[in-house]
Amino acid sequence: MVQLTLPKNSRITTGKTWPKPEGATNLRKFQIYRYDPDSGKNPSVDTYFIDMDACGPMVLDALIKIKNEIDPTLTFRRSCREGICGSCAMNIDGINTLACIYGMDEIKGDVKIYPLPHMPVVKDLIPDLTLFYAQHASIMPWLETKTQRPEKEWKQSIEDRKKLDGLYECVMCASCSTACPSYWWNSDRYLGPAALLHAYRWIIDSRDEATGERLDDLEDPFKLYRCHTIMNCAKTCPKGLNPAKAIAHIKQMMVERVV
Repeated sequence: MVQLTLPKNSRITTGKTWPKPEGATNLRKFQIYRYDPDSGKNPSVDTYFIDMDACGPMVLDALIKIKNEIDPTLTFRRSCREGICGSCAMNIDGINTLACIYGMDEIKGDVKIYPLPHMPVVKDLIPDLTLFYAQHASIMPWLETKTQRPEKEWKQSIEDRKKLDGLYECVMCASCSTACPSYWWNSDRYLGPAALLHAYRWIIDSRDEATGERLDDLEDPFKLYRCHTIMNCAKTCPKGLNPAKAIAHIKQMMVERVV
């Protein structure tokens, strides 16, 4: 079940049911979360019908078709359509994923689409990611060096470069963090799977010279240690990454530096 952050004293109501396209024989029903904070109305779920013979195979194709041909007020983020930018992250059929790479053939029955759970909603399917991005910035997501900058580039061995595989591919879609119960209840202090995955990516980068400072900054009861290895992050990641494993490695490094 999708756990949404609802406006105070509000509830989700049944919204508008849009007419079925005339002459269509291959219909698919879409139930989509709608909420406009400026309207003062309760959130609702609108129902749409799509002719699948005239629609692309991905969920994002259906959303674009609805916006272009049925309801221009439907609001969502999207950009690359290739699973690279992370813009179209939302909860589809109970799973946090990217609409552009999630096929409608993977869904049985009606297609139910909600914004990412436990995040304030800007409008419809757009979550407010202000805190999420601030947490990412807090882990210094850049190469930090102290020695003199080389004339051309910072060199790295093939072996050291391989250590970054499974980390750098993160597209910052927030699917993992918004699937994490620890992040739901402690997002004001726990950095969450995405930020910690990026933190580890720089901690183990052989070219970085701020490992000690990075670990010192994470030595906090909440920033790192609210992770209880539930593994929701790894299960939902649309890129197949494993933030929980990265977090476990950071915890191990914390122990080893004390010993």
